[in-house]
Amino acid sequence: MKVLKLILIFVLVLGAFSCNEDPKVEDTVTTYYFIRHAEKDRSDTENVDPELTQKGLGRAMHWAEIMDDVAIDAIYSTDYERTQMTAAPIAVKKNLTVQIYDPGTIDITQFKAENLNKKVFVVGHSNTTPDFVNKMIGQKKYEQLDDHQNGSLFIVEIVNGIASDMRLNFNCNCPD
Repeated sequence: MKVLKLILIFVLVLGAFSCNEDPKVEDTVTTYYFIRHAEKDRSDTENVDPELTQKGLGRAMHWAEIMDDVAIDAIYSTDYERTQMTAAPIAVKKNLTVQIYDPGTIDITQFKAENLNKKVFVVGHSNTTPDFVNKMIGQKKYEQLDDHQNGSLFIVEIVNGIASDMRLNFNCNCPD
């Protein structure tokens, strides 16, 4: 009789576990928005860290308007005046601190892990932005930007480890 009760309890417990569905695993979705800094001041060719021109300041404000309805969780910029000035209007609107990154030493795996399930805005340069996007998507798709191209927005979305990307171009009717 005891053996029969034990077998019955075992069957009931086993049945209870086998009837449960596997717990649903949540999707991981991370979205990155990459831009090149806005128009820089080219009046002093010796200055390696120029600020933005009036048009560049207008474009930085324009980027903030474009991203207004996007819930940004983190903002990254290289350690240059022009990139930080480009990121500043978005950071102010979103009440976020701009984090500095070095495109030459950034660990892509760590960067992805630190920003998992976030929406991240990244400001770089004509050469570093396409390179960063290429590393994020795992292929060499984008070439260095023309030095006067300041209106490209690269969007990389990584869903459960699978990356998709697109490039949009925005004109800015900003005053010179």
